[in-house]
Amino acid sequence: MAALLCVSCNSSINKIFSKKTQHEAYADKVEDSPEGQQWLASSKKALIAPQIIQLPYRQVGYFHTDKPRALALQFTAKQGERINFDLTKNTGTGFVIYADLFRQEGTDVSHFMAVDTNSSQFYFDVEETGNYILRLQPELYRTGEYNLSATITPSLGFPVAGKKAKTGSFWGATRDGGQRSHEGIDIFAPKLTPAIAAADGYITGVKEGGIGGKTIWLRATGRNIHLYYAHLDTQLVQEGQDVKRGDTLGLVGNTGNARYTPAHLHFGVYTSGGPIDPFPFVNNVVKTAPAPEAKDLKVHLKLKPVAKSQTKVMVNDTALLVPLAVNANGYIAEFPDGNVIQAPFKSVKPVKPGIPDTDKKPGNAPGS
Repeated sequence: MAALLCVSCNSSINKIFSKKTQHEAYADKVEDSPEGQQWLASSKKALIAPQIIQLPYRQVGYFHTDKPRALALQFTAKQGERINFDLTKNTGTGFVIYADLFRQEGTDVSHFMAVDTNSSQFYFDVEETGNYILRLQPELYRTGEYNLSATITPSLGFPVAGKKAKTGSFWGATRDGGQRSHEGIDIFAPKLTPAIAAADGYITGVKEGGIGGKTIWLRATGRNIHLYYAHLDTQLVQEGQDVKRGDTLGLVGNTGNARYTPAHLHFGVYTSGGPIDPFPFVNNVVKTAPAPEAKDLKVHLKLKPVAKSQTKVMVNDTALLVPLAVNANGYIAEFPDGNVIQAPFKSVKPVKPGIPDTDKKPGNAPGS
């Protein structure tokens, strides 16, 4: 999978000295024209009213050339997850889509990642649980179809080797009759199964005693997290030792307060603020989104009468929507005034451009 090739800074000081994103560089080229101003306005408007989606997610999108547009998709991600994107253009090389990622905090939106236009696959590791936005925008006068998918994978490797290792106790479970809660997860496996490094890093602690029994602490390289391995039968590393992801650190056991339980690894993730839920970091169950229905996105759409009464946007009887994308649940479409909605398939009907709508109510036919 291709890594992100460009990361932009949020502060105005860093903006001055850092390389501009491809979106910013293109904006500089077109901003002096009326069309360029419309292009910039559409990129800002998309961030103000993003479309809310649930991960995993897939869509087929199409950008029309009648006016500048951008599409922003908002999703929630948990700390420790890795969000993977696949953005594939179904048109020739002249079709350029700028993809940028933003962090949303209340009404504030901060840019934190720009994707190279030559990359079709990219990802980011979630450092903080919250809402994020992916904005897509083509260059002026460019049209084309694309496929977008987003999946969730763990940002760390699974810390116990073998197919028999299973997570059986999760974050927050009660302990000691409710006197404390579980600050990690328990991964059950046959005794002496290798406990392995979930990330590159170095060993900061190899200790014995207390409720954890034989324990190991690993500081992950490039990340502000420490990984905690407890109840080991055997420790096979030393403090200060560098390790690579997948290296064996010790063997699963039941030392400490686990001496009367089946062999398992207590695995924890700690930040400067204390322990956090480690499960999103290592949950290796990957779900995929259903494929979008095959729909013609070069048509217009018209809301059916029932759907008109349900939308919060004032719509006249002749208003035609422009479809921007289609997913498994329906269309993402734009009203003539620029407002964007998500419309279930049953709420709209396709209308071919230039062909009059002949859907008449009984009794309204000419000559009746």
